[in-house]
Amino acid sequence: MPADGRHDSTGHGSTRRAVPAKTYPRPSREDLAAAAERTLPDVIAPGLDVLFVGINPGLWSAATGWHFARPGNRFWPALHRGGFTPRLLHPSEQDDLPGYGLGITNMVARASARADELTPAELVDGAEVLTGKVRRYRPRWVAVVGVTAYRIGFARPKATFGPQPEPLAGARLWVLPNPSGLNAHFTPETLGAAFAELRAATG
Repeated sequence: MPADGRHDSTGHGSTRRAVPAKTYPRPSREDLAAAAERTLPDVIAPGLDVLFVGINPGLWSAATGWHFARPGNRFWPALHRGGFTPRLLHPSEQDDLPGYGLGITNMVARASARADELTPAELVDGAEVLTGKVRRYRPRWVAVVGVTAYRIGFARPKATFGPQPEPLAGARLWVLPNPSGLNAHFTPETLGAAFAELRAATG
């Protein structure tokens, strides 16, 4: 079968043609520098099955306007491997997520080069803002992607990955690994498995 999924009607297997992948412009160094401190709009709607919560936007995401956009970030592959989306979505397709019952927001709104540039006070304030957002939009589940940010923001120093004992504004709460490419403790396979555990729990 050809790469575009259609049968070759000529009967000659050698005539298969590859479909070129769509390319997207890469932000320049100047674009990335200018993106510091920017914010990204949430991808959110009332009554979602899962609201994913990033730590804060990276510069690549702030420059493009797409969550988890930096090449090497494994959020979108993990979402697909975990069974949340029927195919691998590109970050530019983020507005399709509510159609799958999914959304994205962040603990801290401002963009930075690295998550460890955030202060504990910012994470605590972000947790309060997130709580209000969950109360307003009422997702069934909230999944924080980053255990350290969750521990600090919600004053849960011993929290581990997986389901959390306490709800968040009526939603069930889950902590996932940070999908950043800098998180070498998790491979694409183990990240996908972690997302799949949440997918199974959501029914």
